[in-house]
Amino acid sequence: MNKQAPSRVLGIETSCDETAASVVVRNSDGSGQILSNIVRSQIREHQPYGGVVPELAARAHVVHLDEIITRALREAELGFSDIDAIAATAGPGLIGGVLVGLTTAKALAAALGKPLIGVNHLEAHALTARLSDNIAFPYLLLLVSGGHSQFVGVRGVGDYALWGSTIDDALGEAFDKVAKMLSLGHPGGPAVEKAAKTGDAVRFRFPRPLLNQDRMDFSFSGLKTAVRLQAERIAPLGTKDIADICAGFQQSVTDIVARRSEMALIRFETEFPEHARTLVVAGGVAANKEIASVLARVANEAGATLVVPPANLCTDNGAMVAWAGAERLALGAVDGLDMAARARWPLDDISMAVGAK
Repeated sequence: MNKQAPSRVLGIETSCDETAASVVVRNSDGSGQILSNIVRSQIREHQPYGGVVPELAARAHVVHLDEIITRALREAELGFSDIDAIAATAGPGLIGGVLVGLTTAKALAAALGKPLIGVNHLEAHALTARLSDNIAFPYLLLLVSGGHSQFVGVRGVGDYALWGSTIDDALGEAFDKVAKMLSLGHPGGPAVEKAAKTGDAVRFRFPRPLLNQDRMDFSFSGLKTAVRLQAERIAPLGTKDIADICAGFQQSVTDIVARRSEMALIRFETEFPEHARTLVVAGGVAANKEIASVLARVANEAGATLVVPPANLCTDNGAMVAWAGAERLALGAVDGLDMAARARWPLDDISMAVGAK
């Protein structure tokens, strides 16, 4: 395919508890347009269990995916014959769910004679800002989600350098676990943020793990344990106690994120002195307003541009998968039908036959 030819890609996302499909156009100038973006959340199915149950998630994908794909095509006013390629998350994620989406994509690609692109879920997050804001390479990515917390130097499609990651819990996971121990329900992140709004952030001084170390890694396990011990110490908890704990926990998190972001921006300036500094934030935790506020301050003080895609593109969705597929298709990077689903697939392990700078 001509690298500059416009392409319409169907994207399928089933890595966790959202069943999603989207049709995205990548124009000849490299800009993108979302023609449809259908997402079915499974929150209600998993709420009684306080978290995502992998078997239930995979089963729901099987039941609903065909309908979601049909809706995505209908909203885009396109048929299968109008699609140039099929993209699906091939990992990382809950392997049962990943298999559902990838197998469906393989079947469609084989039946329609269309190219297949197996997308790394993290790469889809990493490239979303190019769809929403048409930004240029290179840029600094802070990926904060339920399963991942990392700083990545994004040099091009398929060209990523991991600068820092979590050594234990991801930030979204820490929010969810704190919410669970305080009986705030699922999903935990929005519940903790809501409770923190009325809390006293200085009543409890929780630790800031690794804060003063010269590294860009995160650690939230000790912070989570400190929250649990404090909750046990003052039990039974009243509404004010819960609000204060959430506020103190969130303050620790924002302090950690701010310090790490400052360090990452300094490194970016060192490695890319000829480029303007751009900090992109992706993943569901990017919707947290306190975290967004502190990142805006850090970026402003560093003279950097902060880019946060719309909330519906930060959480798991099919548009980000379709866009990553379109970016790879433009470079001729497609996969065979033997593409394997992967529960683990680090972003910096991605290899490509074609590079992009």
